[in-house]
Amino acid sequence: MANNIKKPISKIKMIIGFYGGISVFLLMVFFGDLDPKNPQVTNMMAVALLMAIWWITEVVHLAITSLLPVALFPILGIMSGKDVSATYFNHVIFLFIGGFLVAIAMEKWNLHKRIALRVLMITGLSPARILLGFMLATALISMWISNTATAMMMVPILLSIIQKLEESVDAGTMGKFSIGLLLGIAYSASIGGIGTLVGTPPNLSFARIFQIMFPNAPAISFAGWMLFAFPTGVLLFITAWGYLYFVYRPRKENWILSDKATFHDQYAELGKQSFEEKTVLAVFVSMALLWMFRADIAIGSLTIPGWINLLPFPKFIEDGTVAIAVSLILFLVPSKKEPGKMIMDWEAASRLPWRIVLLFGGGFALASGFVSSGLSLWIGTQLMWVKGVHPILIVLMISLLVTFLTELTSNTATTEMILPVMAGLSIATQVNPLLFMLPATISASMAFMLPVATPPNAIIFGTNRVTIVEMAKAGLFMNLVGAVIITLMTYYLGSLVFNIDIWQFPVWAQPK
Repeated sequence: MANNIKKPISKIKMIIGFYGGISVFLLMVFFGDLDPKNPQVTNMMAVALLMAIWWITEVVHLAITSLLPVALFPILGIMSGKDVSATYFNHVIFLFIGGFLVAIAMEKWNLHKRIALRVLMITGLSPARILLGFMLATALISMWISNTATAMMMVPILLSIIQKLEESVDAGTMGKFSIGLLLGIAYSASIGGIGTLVGTPPNLSFARIFQIMFPNAPAISFAGWMLFAFPTGVLLFITAWGYLYFVYRPRKENWILSDKATFHDQYAELGKQSFEEKTVLAVFVSMALLWMFRADIAIGSLTIPGWINLLPFPKFIEDGTVAIAVSLILFLVPSKKEPGKMIMDWEAASRLPWRIVLLFGGGFALASGFVSSGLSLWIGTQLMWVKGVHPILIVLMISLLVTFLTELTSNTATTEMILPVMAGLSIATQVNPLLFMLPATISASMAFMLPVATPPNAIIFGTNRVTIVEMAKAGLFMNLVGAVIITLMTYYLGSLVFNIDIWQFPVWAQPK
């Protein structure tokens, strides 16, 4: 999410973004006529273009742009103020909040650092293992906390270890290998985030927007998403690790390293695991297990029943319910290190990124506006020309489009702009919407080329050890190969996990 990188707005950007966005909006409202029978289609397109331009150029803060529907939808007759406001808070938002509260607790008590160093201690000291250890630790943590926080935590650890390694390995060899290590952290932070619904904001945006666009469709559960996204992430992870090791590995004769205590020393500095760490770990593991086994898991003819079936009102329980119920425990257990305080308090909880909550809400409102105005159907009719193209080629084009688009825009904003369009495309081609919306969501996290594409990239670029050329060269390979992997995994594994019949349009997706 490039919005975390603060930089002055140039005059050209202001003219193109701010004034250009307003001009496009006014021209569309007063002179556009996409559907003479339904003026709301034109009005909705005007708002969508204004938000897209401001999101892409970031001339207005992303969170503020996300509030435009609250003001503009009622004025333009798209949705009532009551209805559009209701889209900003729902169970997906509480899923995000609950997960983030646990993530904050992990950071507060240094549990994330202990997990990272433990993984590195297991992997060993060969170049391949060191790279694997850092990438694996980063990916595993990024599945549960933000990729920004993960990278911010891992990079200082890596830099201290690079300095330690430079004592035994010559500067030239270590300089090249350090580039691979830093890129490995950035890439695995992004890849790890796709593995769970709470790993990165686009995943949650997808779950809610899909429900808004197709209210009769089966809900996307935490376990269902993980069954598809985790194996996809594993393939992307292996590809990234293999490529970075092949390109940046040092020669054997230049790698002389005998100090096996490098990671153990840093782990020892953390001291004995505290009561607070153990409690947070127990809450974290409990939350993950409750998420994964909440609903029934169907694997072919085998069905693993979900634990909600044991409750009197199973249909009332959502992943957001679990997230809040479990995270609240942290506010009820007293801390031993800080007498008189709980393990979590509001001072720590106030670090919740409310701008992301508003960004979610803006995307949900945009999706609701697409449906209620009829714009999604209108877009679908304009895309009839792709009906004769094989679905797998469409999926590949979507993956490439979103992958390169997210290099220049916020991944969350990209997801929320593109998913309603993908829904319209699926209706036009009479193809299951999941076949187009899944790859668009995953691809939004595949920003590997530019420092401004995502905070992990910016963080490693800020070390002054990686050049833009190095990042772009490695990132281009990952973007292209990643698009192919996402296409194949969506077409084959996604079809199996989500029961997608490539040649049959589901009843729940039929427009009313």
